[in-house]
Amino acid sequence: MTTRARAVTIPGDDGDAIEVGAETTFEAVIGIETHVQLNSRTKAFCRCAYAYGAEPNTRVCPTCMGHPGTLPVLNKVVVQKGIAIGTALNAKIRRSSKFDRKQYFYPDLPKGYQISQFDEPLCYDGSIEVVLPVEDGGGTRRVGITRAHLEEDAGKLTHAKGEDGKRYSYADYNRAGVALLEIVTEPDLRTGREVAAYGAELRRIVRFLDACDGDMSRGSMRNDVNVSIRPVGRKMFGTKVEVKNMNSFNAMARAIDYEIERQEALIRAGKADEIVQETRTWDEAAQKTVAMRKKEGLADYRYFPEPDLPRLTLSEKFIQDVVSTMPELPAAVRARYSDLGLPQADVQVLVEDKELVAYFDAAMNSPSKPSAKQIANWLTGDIMAHMKNAKLDIKSLPLGPEALGEFCGLIDSGEISGKIGKDILPELLETGGSAKALVKERGLSQISDPAEIEALIDGVLEANGSQLEQYRSGKTKLKGFFVGACLKASGGRANPTLVDKILQAKLDGVPVPP
Repeated sequence: MTTRARAVTIPGDDGDAIEVGAETTFEAVIGIETHVQLNSRTKAFCRCAYAYGAEPNTRVCPTCMGHPGTLPVLNKVVVQKGIAIGTALNAKIRRSSKFDRKQYFYPDLPKGYQISQFDEPLCYDGSIEVVLPVEDGGGTRRVGITRAHLEEDAGKLTHAKGEDGKRYSYADYNRAGVALLEIVTEPDLRTGREVAAYGAELRRIVRFLDACDGDMSRGSMRNDVNVSIRPVGRKMFGTKVEVKNMNSFNAMARAIDYEIERQEALIRAGKADEIVQETRTWDEAAQKTVAMRKKEGLADYRYFPEPDLPRLTLSEKFIQDVVSTMPELPAAVRARYSDLGLPQADVQVLVEDKELVAYFDAAMNSPSKPSAKQIANWLTGDIMAHMKNAKLDIKSLPLGPEALGEFCGLIDSGEISGKIGKDILPELLETGGSAKALVKERGLSQISDPAEIEALIDGVLEANGSQLEQYRSGKTKLKGFFVGACLKASGGRANPTLVDKILQAKLDGVPVPP
């Protein structure tokens, strides 16, 4: 991209203008606000039970619709889920917090205000370590968590044509009042891939805690990203633009990268004043961000303390009761699996799903004591491929974890070869049952008797005399032919390590090693 002939300037840290040239490099400054829909049977302040996809406006009551004379009552489970997430984010839990009214007028907000938390959030001053993508140099980055506060959701607007051909906006208030925890980061992220990695780790955490299902396609986890850019070395932030409506981490990364490029192009063209504080949406079809509306400021919301709710006061025992029931978190599982010697690629696949972690751990604890690597190889390879094709989750897989442990133990002990394992696995995946019983029933135990293997090899060499002469004349690549012939003659049951050792001696005309 070429710059104008005249100098392009922007404000510097000290207020004086600094020149932007072709050699100027920019960096992005990115923070993310994530609305996590908390798993609770009822909404945040009333008894309405929310269900995704329910008939519009059938999960509402006078309280969540803001009718006069109704009073909100705080859901205890919502507080417990918020504390658990805050603890997982290494945040401080405020012993005494309050609720506030955030006022704005929009058709999806039936009360004309949203119950939220402003200056005294439930959780604050936390951080998490995020595993960075290999494309960004790998390693980890500490992402600061500014705050995590409880609030209620708004309704949902759908824009569509009516039967008369005119366009209408339909309001569904089922979601109004559903409990959310809004998690706000420090501006510590720099690329779209980093933001996607942060979002993925946050989703793992809330899923492991059973605090949220993390389903972005259903809006259970919604991410609003604030993006600005500045010349490298400058401390002052650029103008912040918020990007919404990204329903996957892949889309999030692409939206952010587009927005970074858009802002840089405007600055280099001398149009920095066209970067304004606004909300933009990601247009998946056009692969670009599009302006939605001017971004409101804090003053526009006219926050004031919620008069219908008392302060939220937490005892130390209440907090400790929540913390004591928290499960092992993704970071701890990753560390434990790394200590088992598993490669990071396998670890990342396993830790993506807490049910997969439970399955792997149960397989490891099977009586046959299989190796971690053997289980991980089969689980992240053939088994997950089968689950994808059959549209199964790990809990509905006929092959239970103890049966997988037994299967892997047979291979570890040399009772069956990997090839035999691959042959019998499809049946085990379809019907379950014992691998050991199936091997016995079909007579598939691996041949590991050196004398039996030597006799088998002698038969193969005798039947392929011309190939043997060629090998001994220098065509050593024929060894693969002999290995294949030996394994075929054994029905795939011969121990491949023994076959290789004894065959090599026979081909070279030397004594077979003990």
